[in-house]
Amino acid sequence: MGKLIDQSMFRFILVGLFNTALSIVTMFLLEGLGYWPSTAIAYAVGSVVSFFLNRSFTFHSEENLGRSAVKFAVNVAVCYVIAYTLAQPAVDWVLGQAELPDIWRERLAKLGGMALFTVLNYFGQRFFAFRKSGGRKAR
Repeated sequence: MGKLIDQSMFRFILVGLFNTALSIVTMFLLEGLGYWPSTAIAYAVGSVVSFFLNRSFTFHSEENLGRSAVKFAVNVAVCYVIAYTLAQPAVDWVLGQAELPDIWRERLAKLGGMALFTVLNYFGQRFFAFRKSGGRKAR
């Protein structure tokens, strides 16, 4: 368990708090565009900030900027699709036939998608996008 939880996780959480606030504000300001456009734009904005902060502050990556940017983008895209594809049916399953306006179901799905995305994204960044070469661990 110690190998999964280290200083990088706490740094990731700090960066994530900032990115989460930025993403939530962006997502809900754009909610009139619908579920997929509002979440995609919010994640694009947050991901640019996250890339630079996590690359330098969280994982201290020394990998080529272009290569790490491509790996980061692939990771974010995969995590986004998985998290937000699962979030809507999960909310519908949990709420069942409960009477709740569609906008609130969508908002709950967005929040659930954020939580799942965060978990998937941490491990994707740590072990794929910003993985230390030569077997060295992230600090």
